Amino acid sequence: MSGSNYRRSLGTVSLTAVGLGSIIGSGWLFGAAKAAHLAGPAAILAWVIGAVVALTIALTYTELGSMFPKAGGMVRYGQYSHGSLAGYLAAWANWIAIVSVIPGEATASVQYMASWKWAWAKGLYDGKELTLSGVALASVLLIVYFGLNWFAISLFAKTNTAITVFKIVVPTLTAVTLMLSHFDTHNLHRAGGFAPSGWSAVFNAVAVSGIVWAFNGFQSPLNMAAEARDPKRSLPKAVISSILIALVIYVALQVAFLMAVPAHDLSSGGWAGLNFDSPLADLAIAWGINWLAVTLYADAFISPSGTGMIYAATTSRMIHGVQENGHLPKIFGRVDPKTGVPRPALVLNLVVAFAFLAVFRGWGSLAAIVSVATVISYITGPVAVMSLRRIAPDLPRPVMLKAMPVIAPIAMVFGSLVLYWAKWPLTGKVILLMAIGLPIWAWYELRKPWEQLKPHLKAGVWMIAYLFVMAAVSYAGSKDYGGRGWIPEGVDLGVVVVIGLVFYVWGLRSAWPNPSLAEVLREAEESAADTAGDDEGDRVASTA
Repeated sequence: MSGSNYRRSLGTVSLTAVGLGSIIGSGWLFGAAKAAHLAGPAAILAWVIGAVVALTIALTYTELGSMFPKAGGMVRYGQYSHGSLAGYLAAWANWIAIVSVIPGEATASVQYMASWKWAWAKGLYDGKELTLSGVALASVLLIVYFGLNWFAISLFAKTNTAITVFKIVVPTLTAVTLMLSHFDTHNLHRAGGFAPSGWSAVFNAVAVSGIVWAFNGFQSPLNMAAEARDPKRSLPKAVISSILIALVIYVALQVAFLMAVPAHDLSSGGWAGLNFDSPLADLAIAWGINWLAVTLYADAFISPSGTGMIYAATTSRMIHGVQENGHLPKIFGRVDPKTGVPRPALVLNLVVAFAFLAVFRGWGSLAAIVSVATVISYITGPVAVMSLRRIAPDLPRPVMLKAMPVIAPIAMVFGSLVLYWAKWPLTGKVILLMAIGLPIWAWYELRKPWEQLKPHLKAGVWMIAYLFVMAAVSYAGSKDYGGRGWIPEGVDLGVVVVIGLVFYVWGLRSAWPNPSLAEVLREAEESAADTAGDDEGDRVASTA
C-alpha cells in the first residue's frame, strides 16, 4: 500500500512545531487589526472564544487521530463513521479550507512587502487586492513552498522547526516592544467603548477576522499522523500545546495593537475606520521603532512562508487520504519510496493554489472563505468520535476522554454558532462551494449498484440537510448577522444551538459499520496479531 512509504520520523516537538507553525502564520500579521476593526477592544475576547472553540473541537479529533494514525487523517474520519457521502463532504470542506490557506499566506507576504518605500513594491498591492505583479510574486512563493516539500519529510521537519522558533520569537518580541513603547489604556474607552459594535461584532470577528483561520492549524499534526513516531502520545500533546501557546501569543499581540493605536487615528472613524496596509509595521513606524518595522517586514516572509510550507505538506497527505477513500485517481495516492513524499498530490495542490490565487487576491477575502469552510469541516469530528464509540467499541483508543459524551455535543454547537456568526451571504456562498464538489463524488459513487449505494446515501443525508438548514437560518436570521431579520436577535442564537444538537443526534443515529470501517478494523486486527507475534518471539528468544 502506498501509505507504507511514509517515514515515521516526527516526534512530539516536531509535531508541535507543525501545529504551532500552522497557527502562527499570516494571522498574527493581520488578525489583530482585522479583529479590532470589527469588534474594537472586545477583540481580546474574540481570540479567547476562538481558542475555546478550537480546543473543544480539537479534543474530539485527538481521539480520532490517535485511533487512525494515517496520512491526511482529517479527511478520513467521516468516511469511517458514516460512509462515502458524509465522508466526502467533510473531506471536501476540509481540503478547500486548507489548500486555500496556502495562497493566502503568499498573499499576506506580498501585501506586507507593498508597504516598502520603493515604487515597484508599492505597485504590488492596490489597497484591496494584489496587482498583476503582486500575483506573479505570490506565485513564485507558492512554488517555493511546494519545492521545499518535494524532496524529503526530514528536510521539511528540520526546516519547519527552525522557522517555528523564529515565528514564536518575533511575535513575542513585537508584542512586548509595542507595549513598552506606547500603552494607552484610554483606547479601551475611546471610540464607543470596549465593544463599540456590540457582541454580534465580537462573534463575527471570531468567524471571519482570521481567528478561525489561525487556530485551524491545530489539525496539521493530525494530517501528518502517519509520520509520527508515537502518535498515541505525541498527537494529543502537539494539538493541545500548539493551541494554548498560540492563544497566549495572539492575546498579547491583540492587547499590544489596541494600546498602540494613536488616539488621533480613532478620532474620526473609530476602530472601524482604521486603515493599515501593514498593521503592526505601520504602528512600529508611527512610534519610531524602525528596527521593529524592518524585522516585521522580514518576518512577513518567514511566518506566512513557514505556514504555507506546512500546509503544502499536510494538504498533499489529505489528497492521499481522499484517494484512499476512493474519490480520486490512484496516481494521487502514490508516495515516493525514497523520500516518503506524495509528489503527485503536491502537484495537484499547487495547481489548485494557483487557481485560488487568481480568483481571491486579497488576504481578507481568502481568510473569510477559509474560516467558513473550516467550520463546515469541523462538524463531522464531534459526530464521528461518538458514533465510532457506538459502532466500533472494541477499536483501540490510545486517547479516550471520559468527558467526550459532553465535549462532543458542545463542540457541535460551537461549530454551528461560528458558522452562523460568519454572516449571510458569506455562509451561503461557502455552502454553495461545498455543493460544487458533489459531482466528483457522484462520478465515483453513482455507478455502484443501488443496494450498495443506498446505505451511504442514508447515512450522509443528515449532513446535506444540516448545510441547507444552516443556510436557511443564516438567511432568515437577525440583521446583526446579515439575515433578513425574520428571527429576532437573541432567539437566533438559541435556534442555532437547538439545530446543532438535533443534527448531532441525527448524525449519531446515522452511523453504520461501512466497508471503510471494516477495512480499518481488519488492519487493526492484523497489526495486533503482528505485535503479539513479535512479543511471543521475543519471549521465546529470551527464554532460550
